[in-house]
Amino acid sequence: MKLGRNDPCSCGSGKKYKRCCMDSTSKQHVEMCDDIAHTAAMNPHLSLDELNLVAQHKVAEQNNRPRADFCGLSSSQMSNWLYAPFSELANVTINIPNNLSTSPVMRYLALILDEAMQHDGAFKATSKGNLPAKLVKQASDVLPEFAVAQYETDPSISEYTGINEDKFNALHYTRILAEIAGIMVQKSGLFQVKKTAQKQYQTHGLQAFFLPMLEAAITKYNWGYFDSLKENSDLRTFWLFMLWRLQSHGAIDTLIEEVAVAFPDLLRQFPSDKYYTPQEQLGIHIESRFIKRFLQFWGFITVDPKRFAGKERLPRKANIQPLLIQTFHFTFKGQ
Repeated sequence: MKLGRNDPCSCGSGKKYKRCCMDSTSKQHVEMCDDIAHTAAMNPHLSLDELNLVAQHKVAEQNNRPRADFCGLSSSQMSNWLYAPFSELANVTINIPNNLSTSPVMRYLALILDEAMQHDGAFKATSKGNLPAKLVKQASDVLPEFAVAQYETDPSISEYTGINEDKFNALHYTRILAEIAGIMVQKSGLFQVKKTAQKQYQTHGLQAFFLPMLEAAITKYNWGYFDSLKENSDLRTFWLFMLWRLQSHGAIDTLIEEVAVAFPDLLRQFPSDKYYTPQEQLGIHIESRFIKRFLQFWGFITVDPKRFAGKERLPRKANIQPLLIQTFHFTFKGQ
């Protein structure tokens, strides 16, 4: 049975079909063809070349028109944010903050680099190939200096402290990023910082690695590495749209709704079950992979882990940190 525009969407989101998974791209294509056909009928003496120019103009006009489902972004702008190289993103400037001391990732990287520089660029790994216990303790000791520390209740085994690298997710994440970014390698039982990276650190300090580490986290690192979620939804393509929206309002539940509306195909990756709707499953992925183990690891936001007050569910709020504002400057406000 074919769904009507106002019928509940079959994906289980609870929204009307026209507000959820209806193929808006096909609808726009039909409207465009009808518009061009109307123009041709009203101007029968136009040549084929002239009609092609009319079509090109109308396509460009449509692609540059703000869309409500993209929170005011045009299709052209959204295409840039989804597919352009890291260095060619439009309407956003990515800066290197002067002070990186509030970023867990960058502080942990500094500890790794300092350890290497004290030993001619290399230091010994554990028998398991992990960072040495001394460095892990140093990384654990800086927890009180991070904004996230106000929410930590059990520092023995957590994201930001641990007795070894295996039980210290943010530190392990940092080490992986440093390897992906080409700053260091593990070879012959040693962690070795590359010669070029040593020179960069001596000349420019920690700031030299902020953008390479950030780009590695966004484009090369597997966001599902730490979790055991059943569906492997790759959210990296949508990172800038999500960051822009969260910086705009800070409401995590609103962000999840906006992503579901902008990219309804994502919902099709999550089959309905008796516990969670597709949109709720998408929300779990966004909170685990984007909120918790990207934005918080970098020190861009904090989120109070408390979910309920008695039996009442608390709204999820991202507390925007200065580091996020200093790093990302959007010239497009949207809706």
